[in-house]
Amino acid sequence: MQTTEVRATGVRLTTLGLGAAPAGNLYRATTDDEAYATFQAAWDAGIRYFDTAPHYGLGLSERRLGAYLRTRPRDELVISTKVGRLLVPSPETAGRRDPEMFDVPATSRRVWDFSRDGVLASIEASLERTGLDRIDVAYLHDPDEHWTQAAHEALPALVELRDQGVVGAIGAGMNQSAMLTRFVRETDVDVVMCAGRFTLLEQPALADLLPAAAERGVAVVAAAVYNSGLLAQDRPPSDATYDYAPVAAEPLERARRIAAVCEEHGVTLPQAALAYVRTHPAVVSTVVGLGAPEHAVQAAERAAVAVPGELWQALADAGLLAPEAVPPAG
Repeated sequence: MQTTEVRATGVRLTTLGLGAAPAGNLYRATTDDEAYATFQAAWDAGIRYFDTAPHYGLGLSERRLGAYLRTRPRDELVISTKVGRLLVPSPETAGRRDPEMFDVPATSRRVWDFSRDGVLASIEASLERTGLDRIDVAYLHDPDEHWTQAAHEALPALVELRDQGVVGAIGAGMNQSAMLTRFVRETDVDVVMCAGRFTLLEQPALADLLPAAAERGVAVVAAAVYNSGLLAQDRPPSDATYDYAPVAAEPLERARRIAAVCEEHGVTLPQAALAYVRTHPAVVSTVVGLGAPEHAVQAAERAAVAVPGELWQALADAGLLAPEAVPPAG
């Protein structure tokens, strides 16, 4: 699978990456064996970039992913994790379930912390949970309400760790493009992860983040390219999710119209969704959450499909893609 280097960091990301939130029991419980089988299927498909976070299952995702990746050649893989949510032991809630979408016991609680000490503690804990010798990419995780501390304390701490070789590349991951653009323009980030804001359904990142990233040579990883499920099936069902909630009528109808145009051009909606985000030169990798071995195989097969360039103009002609969002021909 093709790889692209993140700036001059030596970190190379495969075109397709595995999002390991499902390994943290996102929405449903899974076993260690199921998680490892998914990682193995992704590896066999050529995926070498694996993304996780302490947030995912209160550390479960990091532990499972680390246990698998320790069996793989270290120089062949890239792992990214995130800082900003420290996991603090919470024995008083251990008998309950985690309240944040993950089916795990609430043995810890998340505490927002973008301080220098918080970042150092978070990376140290991630290294311990994964059992790896370094983190290849470290992202600030959802610093929406924490710009000042994230920009002036957390990032300088990550720069120190990058200079020491503890992490390879640094950046931020968010569900919005405006603040990511600030990070690109005002700080020393190497890469940003933009979730859900540059997809076949909506492209606000085209107006700010992507031009800024291209101008400054910052790599962009596109995540949530299915808009948390709406674009994940050939024909979106009425019970699909959009931005982690039940889909409303308007985006559902729009997605179905996009799917119909895709069918007319001989491709499926998910195939087109994966292909579209790769058309922008700033995007170096696409991370897809994979919760079963067959999902990994399916994602790799979808990503390998050649989507005709005429599809984008056809979507624009149907009023489903803004003229400025149509990729240049060729």
